[in-house]
Amino acid sequence: MNTQIKNTDYRLRYVQKMSTLLDNQFKIGKFRFGIDPLLNIVPVAGDIFGFIMSVIIILTLVQHGASGKLVVKMLRNAALDALVGTIPILGTIFDFGFKANARNVKLLEEHYIQNKHQGAASGEIKKIIIAVLLVGVIVLIIVAWLAFLLFDWIIKNPKSFFQ
Repeated sequence: MNTQIKNTDYRLRYVQKMSTLLDNQFKIGKFRFGIDPLLNIVPVAGDIFGFIMSVIIILTLVQHGASGKLVVKMLRNAALDALVGTIPILGTIFDFGFKANARNVKLLEEHYIQNKHQGAASGEIKKIIIAVLLVGVIVLIIVAWLAFLLFDWIIKNPKSFFQ
């Protein structure tokens, strides 16, 4: 984490801490990872929790004047992370590499430090974020449920699947 940025703007502190926890908290050699890919061990609940945490970070930014363009980019990162994360094994591997929250912090730094993506988010953006959160949770539950059914069928019918 860039200490100059950490000390520059109080709005970044909470978001940076949450992002670090989710994407870069632990280190093995030169490889960094957070709890987001580890949460995928718990089907459905892990993906939903990670997505909710990402959206909470984005809502915090909306409260501090993030532009609609910035919010849409961040939601795209969070949604992609959540949707691919629902795919067993592949989703976990993706979470280790994609790091949506770290990407969002980079966008945030551009907004607050470099004055990119300026303009306050409107009340409509807040409503859209809440709707995306609700729809996202429902979609994640459905995708995870379908994945569970598929893997359950594969386990029960391995000969049919692998022929």
